[in-house]
Amino acid sequence: MKTYTLHYWPSIPGRGEYVRLAFEYAKVPFADNSSNVNALQEHVMRSNKTGLPQHFAPPILEVKQEATNSSRFISQIPAILSYLAPRLDLTEEEKSIARAHVNQLTLTILDLSNEIHDVHHPIASSLTYEEQQEESKRRAKFFREVRLPKFFGYFESVLAENRAGSGANLFGSSMTTADLTLFQVVDGLRFAYPNLLSRLEAENKCKHVFGLHEKIGNTEPIASYVKSDRRRSYSMGLFRHYPELDEPAM
Repeated sequence: MKTYTLHYWPSIPGRGEYVRLAFEYAKVPFADNSSNVNALQEHVMRSNKTGLPQHFAPPILEVKQEATNSSRFISQIPAILSYLAPRLDLTEEEKSIARAHVNQLTLTILDLSNEIHDVHHPIASSLTYEEQQEESKRRAKFFREVRLPKFFGYFESVLAENRAGSGANLFGSSMTTADLTLFQVVDGLRFAYPNLLSRLEAENKCKHVFGLHEKIGNTEPIASYVKSDRRRSYSMGLFRHYPELDEPAM
């Protein structure tokens, strides 16, 4: 039997939320060690704690084999989700090509996730937002007008063309890590760019994207999870709301 522990920063949902949603939807128990910063720092860049290879940054998933009382550690969101998908029944089927397609979509969504972060930190993560605010404003305009519409247009096409899912899933007919990851990105964008998201929804050009977000948000056990105290509030993590980076209200 395997047990799972997520190691991540405290308080913020951040990139750890992509992993939490997978476990919550699959109803698979996991330990969330996100309140223990000291333990997290011991796992990053410390091969004596986690074995080789070293881990550059969180989140880190600890997979413990109870029979041998030994643990292995995985970092990088795409690697973690790719490992978990077949084990949590969050890939369309066991065929390698289907799993690759789900991973392909998940990677593209995580590319968008990275671009969202880089809007408020376009120069360096080590600088505060205030130290790069003017650059952020320039980046935000390009993100709003070019990058986000391009990503959403792609996801809209994928959803619309997925006959097996009738527009409700990115791949196949069942929930996958790609669907859950896109749900989290859209949810975070609603917090960070409420005016922009309201306009895009009103234009009705991305009805499948917003429909997927609504469907998952109303699907158990995700619906209960997002209302629970286990769901961390958006604040100063990956998704941040700076009014000056959003569009004017409609």
